[in-house]
Amino acid sequence: MQLRDFKNGLRKSDVMEPVTRALQRDEMLAIALHFSKLTWPGLHQPPAEAPVAAQALQTNVSVGCTGCHKAGYLGEGIFPRIAGQSATYLLKAMTDFRANARSTYPGMTEFMNAMSADDLKAMAAYLAGL
Repeated sequence: MQLRDFKNGLRKSDVMEPVTRALQRDEMLAIALHFSKLTWPGLHQPPAEAPVAAQALQTNVSVGCTGCHKAGYLGEGIFPRIAGQSATYLLKAMTDFRANARSTYPGMTEFMNAMSADDLKAMAAYLAGL
């Protein structure tokens, strides 16, 4: 899905858009299959400090991230794994959704706007350390 969104311009990236532009559907499926079989790399980021983790968990209760991203934020189907992603990447993705700069999932804009800037930072730090 992400490759398709880059190709169609629904998701913006100066790096990915030109790469995906020439890909055909079968090539994108083969790439997705390849990456789906790889072992999660594990960035070994430090866990969030207790107050940050508590804020993130309370934010999840309010917004319900695990409703789509599943238990442990491990994702499933079209909902990506967000546990263990880079904190910088997570914060940028959430901020982009919040600003409607990443509009592939309109519901995410609503969820991100329901969080404060501090909640976004706490979620990014907490998720990165999982």
